[in-house]
Amino acid sequence: MKKLYLIGGTMGTGKTTVSQVLKQKLQNSIFLDGDWCWDADPFTVTDETKAMVMDNICFLLQSFLRCSAYEHVIFCWVMHEQGIIDELLSRLDISACEVKPFSLVISEAALKARLQADIDAGLRSPDSIARSIERIRLYDKLNTMKIDVSEISPDAVAEEIMRNS
Repeated sequence: MKKLYLIGGTMGTGKTTVSQVLKQKLQNSIFLDGDWCWDADPFTVTDETKAMVMDNICFLLQSFLRCSAYEHVIFCWVMHEQGIIDELLSRLDISACEVKPFSLVISEAALKARLQADIDAGLRSPDSIARSIERIRLYDKLNTMKIDVSEISPDAVAEEIMRNS
């Protein structure tokens, strides 16, 4: 049976890196980062753009789920509200797969350090720290398995996901 891995977490938790590692560890896998479906300049959040990104994500994920070449479909995105996960799943035919939802959680100190390193490298804007910290506690409310990534490597996180799948 196929597996659909949903990997959420606030900015800076390592979702993309963990997903890339997981893709390498699992045979016959494919990976989609939700950010790839909404890479715009300027980045505009409206009802229309939110609907567009969900359409894009669902189209690609459903295509991956239908394709017999893949056993493991890995999707990462911020997914900070249960409603986002629920809408996503309601729009996909998941009758022939197991859904494995995970949230990467992190301490505020570890998150600040990671994001500051990205800011110093010119990869993120300075306001990303406050925006990301605001979302940390939202993940406690989600119907997902939580993995604390504060002090472990992406490889260790991927191994934990595999052990719990």
